[in-house]
Formats: sequence, C-alpha cells, structure tokens
Amino acid sequence: MSSMNAMALGSTGSVAEPAPRFLDLLAAEWIKLRSLRSTYWVLALASLVAIAVNVNAVHTDLTYIDHPPAPMPGRSPYTYDPLFHGLGSIASDLMAVAAGSLGAITVFGEYTTGLIRTTFAAVPDRRGVIAAKVLLIGGITALAGLVVSAVSFFTINAMLASRHVGLSVTDEGCLRAVLAYAAIVPVCALIGMALGALLRHATASIVSLVMLMFILPMMFGGDRYRWLKEIGTHLPLATVQRLTITPNSRTTMGKYAPSVLDSWITMGVWGAVAVAVTVVVVRRRDV
Repeated sequence: MSSMNAMALGSTGSVAEPAPRFLDLLAAEWIKLRSLRSTYWVLALASLVAIAVNVNAVHTDLTYIDHPPAPMPGRSPYTYDPLFHGLGSIASDLMAVAAGSLGAITVFGEYTTGLIRTTFAAVPDRRGVIAAKVLLIGGITALAGLVVSAVSFFTINAMLASRHVGLSVTDEGCLRAVLAYAAIVPVCALIGMALGALLRHATASIVSLVMLMFILPMMFGGDRYRWLKEIGTHLPLATVQRLTITPNSRTTMGKYAPSVLDSWITMGVWGAVAVAVTVVVVRRRDV
C-alpha cells in the first residue's frame, strides 16, 4: 500500500470522505425543495394571483380616471396615484404570506420528518447547511418578488398610458418602489425561516407569521402616541408601504412617518436578524 493510500484511510480502514463544497450543499437543498412540489407551486400561484390583483385594481379604476369625482370644497382636484393603486398592499400581503410560509416549511419540515438528522449526519457543518438554505430560499423568493413587482409596474402603466397618468420607471421614486416591492418578499421568507427554526411546528410557525405581519401592526397604528406609531412603522410590511410612496403622491403614512433611508435600513435589519436567529437556533439546539 502506498503512503498516499494509507493517508486516505480513516481509523476504521475506510477511505475518508471529502468535505462537501458549498455548491454541493446548494444542490442538496435544491433537491429537497424540488421534491416538495406543493411549496414552489404555491409561490408560483401566489405570484400570478398577486399580479392579477394589481392589474385588476388599476383596470377597475379606469372608470374613475375617465370620470374623476368632483373635488370636495376647499380641496385640490383628484389626482390618480398609479403606484398606490398598482403596487397594492393586498398583493404584497399575499406574497409575504406565501414567501414566509415557504421559508418556514423549509426549516420546520425537516424537523417534523426527521430529515434534519440525516442532513447533519452527512454535513456536520450546520452553518453551511443554513447558509445554503438562506441563499436558495432568498434567491427564489427574490426572483418571485421581482417578477411580481416588475410585471405589475410595467403592465399597469401601459394600461394607464392612454389616460396620460402612467409613470416611467425613471420617474422620481418609481425604481425605488419597484425594488422595495420586490425586496420585501425574500425578507418575509427569511423571517419565516427564523420562526420555523424557533418553533419547529407547522401551525405555530404560520400563525406567528400572520400575527407578526398583520395582527401586530393593528396594535401600533394611529398618530396619537408617537412611540406606538414608530414601533408600527418599523414592522416589516410598513417598510414597503413607505418606500412605494412617491414624493409627489397625496398618499401619506400620517404623522411620524419614517424616512426613506430609515425604511431601507429597517427592512435590511429584519432580514439580517432573521438569518442570525436561524443560524444561532439551529446550531445550538439539539435535533
């Protein structure tokens, strides 16, 4: 036996397995996700429905654009806001739930089935496994968010061009709105992953996601108490609401609205904290 072969043998006499590369981990995570067809079909269906919701909202508004309501006494004439109506909150809420659920399923699903034990037996580097999950789910949901945002924006403004109220992506605030509308989708997916890692239960993870996204903001609304309002404006979906308001829009978030930079930072912090929580919890808790 040559010295090279002897070095390749472990203490049990078997050939040592090479450490998996990060691309191998990505491929393994992709196989897991692809095997659960219902998950990415739900994301694809949610994307189509979100686009349809946005397009239908603007199509319904065409009558009001052609025959605008009479202005109230002492108020300026009605002006249509394509971003407020075309990149609507209903569609973004739908994508938030779909992406957050997908993120949660990729984590708690492995704990529920016991697949996580096999994964960590094959790859003891838990940080590498989670990094692959984060990159894969973040990339897929970012692509879905970008498709919904871009298709919605360009479709609705093509519809509005004949009414001379459409916008161009080069207009002030429009590119920012399109990017923010897309970016909130992977952020919600990462939040879902963190909840899945913390709770490891399907119902608890999804209910917690819905409470964070939709129930909690109801408790921090209004302009009476500034500290309550500022908590509400730093919740995940409030960031995209602020970033899709153009400078010339009559739509506002009321008093104590955050700045554009503040909303970008808040969105980034939510994503970073979600990744950190997922990594710490998975590394330190037993499978």
